[in-house]
Amino acid sequence: MDKSINKINGLSFVASNRKLVDKDTKSVVAINANWVALMPFGFMPSVNAPSLNFNNKWQWWGETAEGIKTTSTLFEKRKIKRMLKPQLWIKGGVFTGFISMSNEENWTLLEKNYETFILHYAKLAQEENIALFCIGTELNAFVTTRSDYWQALIKKIKTIYKGKLTYAANWDTYQKPTFWNALDFIGIDAYFPLSEKKAPSISELNKAWIPIRKEIRDFSNTYEKPILFTEFGYRSIDFTTREPWDSDFDETYNSQNQKNALISIFEMFWEEDWFQGGFLWKWFDNHRTAGGNQNKGYTVQNKDSQNIIKEKFKGK
Repeated sequence: MDKSINKINGLSFVASNRKLVDKDTKSVVAINANWVALMPFGFMPSVNAPSLNFNNKWQWWGETAEGIKTTSTLFEKRKIKRMLKPQLWIKGGVFTGFISMSNEENWTLLEKNYETFILHYAKLAQEENIALFCIGTELNAFVTTRSDYWQALIKKIKTIYKGKLTYAANWDTYQKPTFWNALDFIGIDAYFPLSEKKAPSISELNKAWIPIRKEIRDFSNTYEKPILFTEFGYRSIDFTTREPWDSDFDETYNSQNQKNALISIFEMFWEEDWFQGGFLWKWFDNHRTAGGNQNKGYTVQNKDSQNIIKEKFKGK
């Protein structure tokens, strides 16, 4: 673990469609979080088109540079550290890991557009005293097929931004990037499949984590870099640990499943010295109306699981 940074007990703070004020950050403090991830978005029309638009007037306020600056300032006043995690959204919600150009000309255009996007937010992160910058999220094919580009991009980022760096790799591809040596943390979006059971127990989930944890620990030791779960979370449904990344499939509401899965991931990782912490997916600014009983989503807000997170984040 990076001894200069305490364990990261973070929340993925969802961009708001309205301008936030100080009271909108109180719920983050109340749950004992010490970090938030802020996520501006860029938009692509398809996985095969190189155009990339961002910081547009039609975007939600919290997804834009203005929204990020204001939100970051509000959290800084509360002594909450921030990770800036610019992300891409592809029309129709297509998985970003499938981004792949059909020819060299389009690859070059995409690389130019992505560099403009990511350096814009690297500059903002430096100006706003943001402690951690994520250079990309779940860009599987882009990262593996254009490795020289990414090495060069990281060098350019470092001329602008002087804080810590990570990349958010998908759970099944974190071993593929070739640039981990150039970053401070190995970032993993930790939606590992754990059980085919409808409602596995905590002990069953812990057992399922053992070989996965060993593989992650060994990878950390190979690069001598701490592991950061750039995202982790579970829905309040039956079979929530079967395919935790899937936000669309419909199942019966099950609050205990979310609780068990969260307890397990904390028991299996948060005491490990090679593990830096993580960012829970996800947390909304409108806390009073977010989540709640019968909500099948990832948020723990106003659910029994909220108390689990509050206790686990306390004093770590």
